[in-house]
Amino acid sequence: MTSSFYEGIRVPWVPTREELLDIIMRLADLKSTDIFYDLGCGDGRVAIRAAKEGVKKAVCVELNPVLIERAKENAKTANVADRIEFINEDFFKVNLSEASVIYMYLLTSVNRALRPKLESELKNGTRIITLDFEVPGWKPIQVVEVALPMRTARLYLYVKGVSDAGAETI
Repeated sequence: MTSSFYEGIRVPWVPTREELLDIIMRLADLKSTDIFYDLGCGDGRVAIRAAKEGVKKAVCVELNPVLIERAKENAKTANVADRIEFINEDFFKVNLSEASVIYMYLLTSVNRALRPKLESELKNGTRIITLDFEVPGWKPIQVVEVALPMRTARLYLYVKGVSDAGAETI
């Protein structure tokens, strides 16, 4: 998660656990033509992994300037900085229409607030993966539970045009 504000909602940065990255990439079913967005990228670890997996482009969107700089440094260290675009901006203000895969580790309240933007900007077939927090009103295609020390992580896979079909209004 990242530090972000939306209508008074603060989202703290909690890094995605390294042991979840393989599962996230498998759920994303990445292809060389994919454009992967990480909304609230924090230190960039998920987008960096997507770039290493060979996506056409990864995009790190992060409001916190300290974290976006850390993501840039981490991408340089991983030798994938040339395949990642870094956007230091509130993700509610970023056009998401080119994304074919989106990863989000946000709060349910933020996912609810983002839902209209996702529904209006994303192309049918876009894959959306959320960690621990659902997109209210959408039906996940797949839910994966992962036992971690001290807790169970839950990954949700949604597909635009399927998961949001017939979704109730929020």
